[in-house]
Order: sequence, then structure tokens, then C-alpha cells
Amino acid sequence: MTAVRAQELVKAYGRKRALDGVTLTAGTGVTGLLGPNGAGKTTLLRAVATVLAPDEGQLRLLGMDPSDPKQRVEIRRRLGYLPQEPGFHRSFSTFEMVDYVAVLKEQTERRARHDEVRRVLELVGLQDVSSKKVRALSGGMRRRLGLAQALLGEPELLVLDEPTAGLDPEQRMRFRDLMSQAGEDRAVLLSTHQTEDVAALCSSVVVVDRGRTLFTGTVPSLVAVAAGRVWVDEVRDPSALAGWRLGSGLFHHVGNPPAGAQLVDATLEDAYLLLLGGQPAQVAA
Repeated sequence: MTAVRAQELVKAYGRKRALDGVTLTAGTGVTGLLGPNGAGKTTLLRAVATVLAPDEGQLRLLGMDPSDPKQRVEIRRRLGYLPQEPGFHRSFSTFEMVDYVAVLKEQTERRARHDEVRRVLELVGLQDVSSKKVRALSGGMRRRLGLAQALLGEPELLVLDEPTAGLDPEQRMRFRDLMSQAGEDRAVLLSTHQTEDVAALCSSVVVVDRGRTLFTGTVPSLVAVAAGRVWVDEVRDPSALAGWRLGSGLFHHVGNPPAGAQLVDATLEDAYLLLLGGQPAQVAA
């Protein structure tokens, strides 16, 4: 079953359209959402998480209509959400914070609920700080705390907004392993600033900019967009859409290569830059 089906979603704040006809589908597996700052990624994820309702378009989640109050409640029972800036009670301990969310998720039997809290804390590597106050946690630990509460109850749909923000390389590797397992039997929709996470994790990718969908497909098909359009040279080519100096001293270029250029294999980041028109200063994913 398709977990997320969004068609021509529109969401406006005053005169600004944060979503301007976004269309996407997501099923079992990990779907990555890429786009520059202000592209509408967070607004889209909030709509999928049933936090806000689109002004126009059609949205179906787990085969249900979130605009219907009864169906929205059922969707929320089967959904886990990590917002970009989760709010925590700073005086709670790590365990108490996740336990509080578990109560909100209708896990009323105390012993079973506490077992579930311990399970998700162990999944994200926070079992050793379960008694530590939230205010004493590092930024990376608070991010993992947000992920723990999203994983409560093994939801059918996980919606994660910048889940790797603030994580060190070891923690990101652990996150990748966790998400690769989660995506085996459920739908995971995540936005991230790490293109390497998308390349390593995602079975599909969606690129949005200015509230519109620029690309939907597999990671290899997105990389193919840049095939034959990436080259290196000893000097900077001013005609390139984007270029930067590598550690080797050569310049990496993206765009339309000159005759005889030394072509190199394209990356996901190269293709992403081409889709956005070669404006690296705007890159946020």
C-alpha cells in the first residue's frame, strides 16, 4: 500500500505559497526529501504528519483522509513524527520525556509502556542517560531523544525532519543502520542536509524547490541527470554552473563541459546542483 499520496498540495502563508502544487508518493522503504532552505520541505512534512492541513490538493496517508477527524486520529495512532525543532520539558528526565509521549500515544499499561520506552532508548543509544535531565543533554542527544519518541509503537509511517542534524559521524552511521532496518517493512519519509545519507539510505528521492516538485524517482535515476556533465580541470572554468577546488588541487565543475574535458563520475550532489540551476550558495540538502 502507498503510505503517502500527495497531489497538487498548496499551502499559503499570506501571499507566500510554501507549497505550490507539490506531488509525491511514498511506500515501503526510505524516501529522501531534498531541497534548499525555504523550499517547503518542513511545511510538506508537517502536512504529512497531520500537524497542518493543506489549503488545496489531495492528501492520503495510509489509505486514509487526514481531513476527516476520525480518520486523522487513526492515522496519528500509526504515525511517528520527529519535527525539525521538537519541544521537550527540560525538567523531565530522558526516560520521563519518552514515557510522557508514550502515554499521549495511548500506551496505558505501565509495565508494557516502560518496556517500550526502554526499547526505543536503546535503539537510539540513550539507555545510559535515561535518568539524565533533558536540559543536561547535548544537542545530538536531544535529536536522538526526538527520534526515540517517534519510534514508539513501531509506527507504520515515520516522518522525520532533519533527523541527522547535530549527530556526529558515528551516530549518523548508527542512524543509517536503524533506518535501513525500519524501511524494510514500513514507510519512512525524511528530509536531510546530508546528500550522502540519501545516497546510502534511500530507495527513492524527491527534490522540491519553491514549493514545487522538481524530481521524483530513484537515487540512480537522479544521479543520471548529471551524467556527462561533471569534469575536473587544473583551472577554474567560469562557464560552469558550479565549481570548487578539491583537496587534490584540481577544480570540480558541474554544467556543460567544454570539448576534451576530463569527465568524472557524477554524484548525487552534482545532480542536485544541476536541478537547482547551479546555485551552490542555496544548497541546503
